[in-house]
Amino acid sequence: MISTEGKNQFNEIFEELGKTLDITEEEHNAAVKSYVFVGEWLAEPESSLNPYKPEILPQGSFMLGTIVRPVNENEDLDIDLVCQLVGKRPEWTQYNVKNKVGDRLKDHVTLKRLLKKEEGRRCWTLEYADSANFHMDILPSIVSRDYKIILEKAFTSRELENIDRLAIRITDKEENNYRTEANPELWLKSNPFGYGKWFHQQATLEFQKAFSLKESVKPVPTYQKEKSPLQRVVQILKRHRNIMFNGDEDKPISIIITTLAARAYRKETHVIEALLNVIKQMPNEIKERYVSEVGKPIKWIANPVNEQENFADKWPENPQKQINFYKWMEQVSVDIYNALDKHGLSNIQEALEKPFGEKTINTVFSNYGEKMRLLRESGNMKMAASTGLIGMSGRTNIPPHSNFGEDA
Repeated sequence: MISTEGKNQFNEIFEELGKTLDITEEEHNAAVKSYVFVGEWLAEPESSLNPYKPEILPQGSFMLGTIVRPVNENEDLDIDLVCQLVGKRPEWTQYNVKNKVGDRLKDHVTLKRLLKKEEGRRCWTLEYADSANFHMDILPSIVSRDYKIILEKAFTSRELENIDRLAIRITDKEENNYRTEANPELWLKSNPFGYGKWFHQQATLEFQKAFSLKESVKPVPTYQKEKSPLQRVVQILKRHRNIMFNGDEDKPISIIITTLAARAYRKETHVIEALLNVIKQMPNEIKERYVSEVGKPIKWIANPVNEQENFADKWPENPQKQINFYKWMEQVSVDIYNALDKHGLSNIQEALEKPFGEKTINTVFSNYGEKMRLLRESGNMKMAASTGLIGMSGRTNIPPHSNFGEDA
């Protein structure tokens, strides 16, 4: 059983790990600048989309504050975006809406060059990898005329009422009515902002100001330097997944990790306590439902804003995805507890290098060491008796270095 002092020390290390996984403010601003330009281009007066007030908003990990740096430096960040159109021409189908957005992107010489040649199922992808190391997936969608007001009200309230009103209608070329149905009410429904609202509610601690819920759905969100324990836990879990399944298409998907972690989180105020609880409780958050089409019960990880959507719906047709998920949950628990059992910084560092990446962990402990140096010089450094770890927590004060060669 790890002591309170030991937990506090490990909390500092895992908090530093989360910070190391963050994108930089410069990278954040570069992505925002790029997609704001795209939104402005779509909305220019001569654009055929101008009457429908196109607007680009972040979704996914960029909105949730859980984005992590790629394992390999030559890989690019994945920025998920929604292109909202307020209404459309009556005869436009999903096909028309998606291609109107695509055609407008192609009208700009630079955006046409950046546009991925292979059209996505739902999105258009702009690849900035050569210049900025990120790509942007832009999801065309239709919203109501009062959607902006509904969204703003939802993200200034602490309540989760009427969350279905945040749903949007999206284009999906694999839908049977993709080329024929002009009524958006019969298109596929998605609720990325309802999910974002739910996640922020799960992550927010009572003493926090709902950490900028409204800020997260602005077209230009402010860079978030400080993160909640849940955000850090999701980043740490995703990094472990990325290292363990580097390049494997059947790796656990981020939406499942994020959802289960958020369901398992119990408002712990320290990253290490939240991490230990989440990895213990996550398996309990996976349910089963009988599905007549399959003819048996299947694993069910419900979308918290649409209980009929199963984030694990690919598991029955591809059992390896389910196998890999349970393997990963077991391994992440083993790796975290293995590190907690170690004594001395060098042993703890060594235990974390394989599951989280040697270069990343070297940076973590370099930054941690510099903080400890500053603490020691200020006379605020302490030692935890149970682990020998040093930091702000502990019972034994460590005196600052003295320059004995100098005159008193």
